Order: sequence, then structure tokens, then C-alpha cells
Amino acid sequence: MGDLSGHGDSDRRDVYEMRQWAREVVTVAAAEDLGRPVVVGHSMGGFVAVTTGVEHGDLVSAVAYIDSPLNDQPPEEARLAERRRPRRVHPTEDEALARFRTLPPQDVVLPYVREHVAHGSLRRVEGGWTWKFDPSFFGRRLLLRELLPQLTGPVALFRCEHGLVSPAMAAEMTRLVRGHLPVVDLPDTGHHPMLDRPLALVTGLRTLLALWPTAAG
Repeated sequence: MGDLSGHGDSDRRDVYEMRQWAREVVTVAAAEDLGRPVVVGHSMGGFVAVTTGVEHGDLVSAVAYIDSPLNDQPPEEARLAERRRPRRVHPTEDEALARFRTLPPQDVVLPYVREHVAHGSLRRVEGGWTWKFDPSFFGRRLLLRELLPQLTGPVALFRCEHGLVSPAMAAEMTRLVRGHLPVVDLPDTGHHPMLDRPLALVTGLRTLLALWPTAAG
């Protein structure tokens, strides 16, 4: 697991682009001697995971994407204008934690998971605390409708029951993929399954890894 540039503890760039993030994924895998990894991405990260499979299919063994919508831009884009405002600095860590929100909003979140993610999303700056992400990390996005037909390796979709990918959209995705697209339905999950049903998500991923022979390498 790693942070893309502009996120978490990774450095920032002047310009962000999906293919650049895909290059980051395979570069880190090579630097850590991970062989041909399975690339898993959620939401916007799903766009990155599929882009990695298209651009560097010989360097990854499989791709899984989680609740990434077919034709729309990643849901994080919806608050682009707000995120580009100057970062608000909260005087205390507790005040910053109280402001933690998911994008898009999700009511059901396990409290201990929320606390862990929120703590990891903050950094200390002069005058208090603010979020780690670069508010300028948005750039041109490649659409899954254009990417999925180009995949040549194993790929799977995790569909969240209350997420952004409807059954009809998932069916359309299966028609776009050249081979078979397993669709793993995660019952009673919102857009962020790692925050409300993490064990179901992990179980689904482990099952796929067991069924994908090439993923062992």
C-alpha cells in the first residue's frame, strides 16, 4: 500500500495526471521488489489501478477496482472548487478530527476505523493542523469507458450496494471488458467499504487472490 503523489505522506507535484500516477505505482513496486503485483484502487484510485493495467499490463498480474463509476469523473471532483481554496488550519488536532468527512458523504462509518483514517490524514503545520492532501491534485481524468476495453489481464470490480456503481452500470462494464469481469457485490456497504465493511472487503480480495493463479507472483 502506498500514497500517490499529492496524497498522504508522498511529495507533491506541479501537475497531476493518471498516467503519471500509474508510473508511480509500477516504480514503487519495482523499487520494493514486489514482482508483478495485484493493483487495487478505490474510487479515483480505481481509475489509477485500471490505467496501470492498461499502460503497464506486463508489469502487473491483475487489477481490482472498487466502486469507481463508469462514465463519470471520480466523485472527489465534485468538490474541486472548495478544495482549491486555501487550506484551513485548525488550531487543535481534536477540532480538525471533528471536521473529517468522506467524499461523497457516508453516514455509516465504523468509529474506530474513522478515527484511524482521520488521524492518518492530518499533518501538523504552523498554527495547528491541516489535511495532508494537495488541494491542487486534480487534473485530466481518463474515463473507465475508454480504459476497460484496453485491458488484457485479469480484472475485477467490487460493487458497493449503496455506492456509485449500479447493477446496470456493472453489467455495462462486463460488456466493455474483453474477457471475464468478476463482479464482487459487497452487501450493505456505502461508497467507502473500508470504512463500514472492511472485513467483507478483505474477504473478497483474499478470495480473488486465491483464484488468480498469476497473482501469486
